[in-house]
Amino acid sequence: MNRELNNPFLIAGYHSPKYFCDRQEEGTCIKQALENDRNITLIAPRRMGKTGLIKNIFYEMQQRGEIVTIYLDIFSTQNLNEFVRLLAESVIGSLDSDFEKILSKMGKLFKSFRPSIQFDELTGLPQITIEISQDKEETSLKEIFNYLASNNQRCVLAIDEFQQIAAYPEKGVEALLRSYTQFVHNTRFIFAGSKRHIMQEMFMSAKRPFFQSTQIISVGAIDKNAYYTFAQHFFNEKGFSFQQELFNEMYDDFDGYTWYMQALLNRLYGYNEIIVEKQIVTRAIEELVEENASGYQNLLDAYSSSNVRLLKAIAKEGAVAQINSGEFISKYNLKAASSVKSSLDKLIDKELVYKSEKGYVIYDRFMSIWLQRLP
Repeated sequence: MNRELNNPFLIAGYHSPKYFCDRQEEGTCIKQALENDRNITLIAPRRMGKTGLIKNIFYEMQQRGEIVTIYLDIFSTQNLNEFVRLLAESVIGSLDSDFEKILSKMGKLFKSFRPSIQFDELTGLPQITIEISQDKEETSLKEIFNYLASNNQRCVLAIDEFQQIAAYPEKGVEALLRSYTQFVHNTRFIFAGSKRHIMQEMFMSAKRPFFQSTQIISVGAIDKNAYYTFAQHFFNEKGFSFQQELFNEMYDDFDGYTWYMQALLNRLYGYNEIIVEKQIVTRAIEELVEENASGYQNLLDAYSSSNVRLLKAIAKEGAVAQINSGEFISKYNLKAASSVKSSLDKLIDKELVYKSEKGYVIYDRFMSIWLQRLP
């Protein structure tokens, strides 16, 4: 049974529906698609809450005991070998609770690699680690999907940060995965990603293997009123209140981005105060910016002066719709438009900047506040 949290505003991980806000529309849409055997492409900027949404849907499915759910985040993988190893470690054992059955199936189904069984020193539970030879990735991948297909249970496999496979040095990874996923009839897939332009290209371009193979769902900010009701409930439970006008202002300042809202609400809840004055919210923001200041400085030190100037300029503007305009370049004493484009491409690639509906903005909103204060 899940224990109650000291602070209901999580800034990492997932706990239970009690601490999950709204997303009713997106959740219903995803569940209906999965129930009707449609795969999903889930697109949202990082820190908007797509992972929490997946975990919340999986929690509900697990409570009903109707589907096996498997989640893996491939953001840290750099090549096909690392992907296949992570996939194998996530899948093997998820479909069988009986350890003897796991060992039996491993011997029958996996010929190209040998999983290593170790036991956790604290829990005593078996853990599976995988080693895959550099020339056995494709064969190993086929065996993993055969393992999925051989099981009679319905499964949902979520691959988070799926756009990462486009950066692998190996060619044809998308086509390879498409060739296997389309024939595993007992498993539905959620391909989740944060780089919108890459994900849209992968799933909406007729030239790509996954073209029109999924239902595409975009995740935006949580509804403002729903978020306030969620937050106010927990403050009220503690005997405090949160003035709606202040909440709305905070929401607008951070465009409702879930992680930043959660980080601020977590601090405000911990103050044990009635939130009716702007300076209390300002205090929370200042704490978070200051705690990350040294990290932001170290990050800037790794970039050229032209990159840093562009970062500062975007931060001071808040959002830049016409980044190559002469007015913007002149105002911040930037170099030629070609140099601005080169810097912008690098900052987007490193996920320091992204293009929102308002224009180009700094990805990390607390970093943006810190940058605004630099000379």
